[in-house]
Amino acid sequence: MRNISTQIARILVGVLFIISGLIKLNDPTGFSFKLEEYFSADVLNMEFFIPYALLIACFVVIFEVVLGVMLLIGFKPKFTVWSLLAMIVFFTFLTFYSAYFNKVTDCGCFGDALKLTPWESFSKDVVLLVLILILFINQKYIRPLYGKIGVNYTVFVAYSLCLFMAYYVLQHLPIIDFRAYKVGTDIKKAMEIPEGAPKSEYEMVFIYNVNGLDTEISYDDVMANKVPEGAEFVDRKDKLIREGYIPPVHDFTIEKGGNDYTESVLEEPKVIMLISYDLKKSKENGMKKLEDFYQKAAEKGYLVIGMTSSGTDIIEEYKKKYGLTFDYYFCDATTLKTIERANPSIVVLEKGVVVQKKHFNDIDKVVLK
Repeated sequence: MRNISTQIARILVGVLFIISGLIKLNDPTGFSFKLEEYFSADVLNMEFFIPYALLIACFVVIFEVVLGVMLLIGFKPKFTVWSLLAMIVFFTFLTFYSAYFNKVTDCGCFGDALKLTPWESFSKDVVLLVLILILFINQKYIRPLYGKIGVNYTVFVAYSLCLFMAYYVLQHLPIIDFRAYKVGTDIKKAMEIPEGAPKSEYEMVFIYNVNGLDTEISYDDVMANKVPEGAEFVDRKDKLIREGYIPPVHDFTIEKGGNDYTESVLEEPKVIMLISYDLKKSKENGMKKLEDFYQKAAEKGYLVIGMTSSGTDIIEEYKKKYGLTFDYYFCDATTLKTIERANPSIVVLEKGVVVQKKHFNDIDKVVLK
């Protein structure tokens, strides 16, 4: 019976680690953005790790996939199980912290392919922790599926393929795009809220200083005069009780000089957006390609605009640095990170529909009609 339960746990954990790892390996840049959220001052306050987020992301997802393979084929069971246990204990703590303090609303466990709430992520990790504990207790039942040379070769091949995949998607774009702005998306329709869709519900909450501590008191209690004696009013806020329908595309704007050009740009028959969510973090070899590309696209009748969250001074600095003559418009950095992974990157629209997306390394592959 112990052997059967061990083999079931072995298969479940191994397959789940491989699937989860491959989804994130398909988009390590996206996972690095999620790690930056965790490292921020608002969550773990480990901002010194932020510059290394992409490197850490690649290491974690490759290790996750290879660990899954190692478990399934029985490669060095003691090392594999200990590694799995250490990883799941860390992520269980992380997802609990995130859920309890409501710091990160999506753990990024399955990238953009499957969104989990913080508590769903924590529950998933608890289940995995139980399964890995079964493996830890019954390590003697984890035996290699075939000979030592074959097992070693399988791990080497898995590791090599993961390295190649990571390199490829970083030099181009994710192989499979799970994001809301994938090719074929009609941005205007994706921004619409269907009639009758559930709306978010909020509760009015008052904050009072009670014995030196800021304490939330409900509207009903305030109206019923149940505020502790001597409490001092601090603030009032609307607390989300139930989240309503959120369209796949939200917070997408095209602004310049205080004016909103979103609707007019999305009506244009031929638009190219040159996206750099942060110009200070843009790649020099990519930025150098933009002006020549802009000139070619403009000759073909395209409206070409830059999209960034950087300020006016930074925009002018970088336009001068790279000799750029097209205009930059403002959009939220998180939205721009969601649209594309390269910095800069190219997105082609036809009346608001995404028809092409390219990494700056593939700018010569953009089809100009």
